[in-house]
Amino acid sequence: MVVTYSDRRIALNRRSFLRTTVLAGMSGWIAGREAAALAAETVTLPFANGARQLVKFPQKRPLLLLTTRPPQLETPFAVFNEGVFTPNDAFFVRYHHAQIPTSIDPAQFHLQLKGRVNSPLTLALADLKTKFEPVEVAAVNQCSGNSRGLSTPRVAGGQMGHGAMGNARWKGVRLKDLLEKAGVATGAKQVAFNGLDTPVNEKSPDFIKALDVDHALDGEVLLAYEMNGADLPMLNGYPLRLVVPGYYGTYWVKHVNEITVLDENLASFWMNPAYLIPDTAGAGIEPGTTPKKTKPIARCNVRSFITSLADGEKLGVGQPHPLRGITFDGGYGITDVVVSTDGGKVWRATALGKDHGKYSFREWTMPFTPKRAGEIVLQARATNRIGQTQPLEPLWNPAGYMRNVVETVRITAV
Repeated sequence: MVVTYSDRRIALNRRSFLRTTVLAGMSGWIAGREAAALAAETVTLPFANGARQLVKFPQKRPLLLLTTRPPQLETPFAVFNEGVFTPNDAFFVRYHHAQIPTSIDPAQFHLQLKGRVNSPLTLALADLKTKFEPVEVAAVNQCSGNSRGLSTPRVAGGQMGHGAMGNARWKGVRLKDLLEKAGVATGAKQVAFNGLDTPVNEKSPDFIKALDVDHALDGEVLLAYEMNGADLPMLNGYPLRLVVPGYYGTYWVKHVNEITVLDENLASFWMNPAYLIPDTAGAGIEPGTTPKKTKPIARCNVRSFITSLADGEKLGVGQPHPLRGITFDGGYGITDVVVSTDGGKVWRATALGKDHGKYSFREWTMPFTPKRAGEIVLQARATNRIGQTQPLEPLWNPAGYMRNVVETVRITAV
């Protein structure tokens, strides 16, 4: 079958992945009954209707299933205790449309750069890998609605726990280098990005996102073709995805095959009204109200998590159990993480681990030995270089975006 994407024709074979995406013993996509049959167990997230099956999709270990069409898969939170970088097979998956590419021949793939440029470009994947300087950045990709399921009052949208995020080393070419080769015309305002995932009907808007020209030319935005030293998994954007360090995942367009320079702001549903947040401190408003003013979602805010312990765990009194976790922000860099073991009365400093770059997860650790039997309330709170920190009480907005409250883990010492 051949599907047309704008003026690009890519052959799709839904029975198996081509070349780098062939999976022994599995053919096609897993969905519906097949997905349920492969569910090894059910995990219950800490909110209403939080039961999720663990399901294995191609190129992925068992992940938490939210939907199959389009694929929405959440990383089990225990993965974040395995290391600072999220393995490719454990990385979360988020699509807006069900019609997605399931196989792409890299030899036939091309990227178009057009619009308000002096010299439109058509580049093969091999051109991107050989004719431009390769660049690598460690960066967190976080869904705007990560942790949405914990919103109170509840809001519409995918009810996710904390697993709609991941950290990887992304390798590719600077967007700036491509735009400079094409020559951005005077007066250009934005750069728009389209990928090979498409709506299932004409009434649904194609998923197209845009960055302001100055942002697109800052030298940090990448067109990535590798992730953690390997080709991108198909479900994470193979063969080319936009990497916008420090910004929420809505801008990280997958399967990018068209870049268009515009002389006006993109009129797209996915820019407005979608992905707008209240124009208030922390994007919070009174629950049940509507914002008086909005703005596009942009940089990730400060977050930290305890990863070495989970709610309900039991520890022996007097037994050392070092605490460990991760922290990140939108690129200013974390300066410190403090931890409370008494529900927020006293906060103790932690030791920050290796700095892999200002956009990466960073590990923190702290010695911990339960001194008495009973419930212990653990909390971690991070601060970045410009003084931004995490609120002690959750902020609310109608879309459930940008949660970054100080999270709580309750354990029992016995």
